[in-house]
Amino acid sequence: MAASAAAAPTFACAEKAYLEITLKIDTQDRNAAKAIYTKFKAPFLNQAPGAKSKELLIREDDIQVLHGFDNRKQAEAYLTSDLFTKDVVVSLKPLLKAAPEVRIYSAD
Repeated sequence: MAASAAAAPTFACAEKAYLEITLKIDTQDRNAAKAIYTKFKAPFLNQAPGAKSKELLIREDDIQVLHGFDNRKQAEAYLTSDLFTKDVVVSLKPLLKAAPEVRIYSAD
């Protein structure tokens, strides 16, 4: 029994999290949305605790922004940060056709 326990790796600090925000934005407003994404990408990566990545995913129906974090708590905290609430949300609000869909995923 001890041999199998020793063989199993321990991932106590291995949790990663992804914050996915789906935005309904009209086709003619997509370039403006891309500009906002570009404007806030570096501040996100440099200022948000635990930020690891930020990707813009464009689909026919919507735009998704996928944020990578060290853990779920950091992803949740970003949603209440000044960078998100006072900068990103305020900038995107005139372009939104519906409330954003927000999901947080944990990954091993």
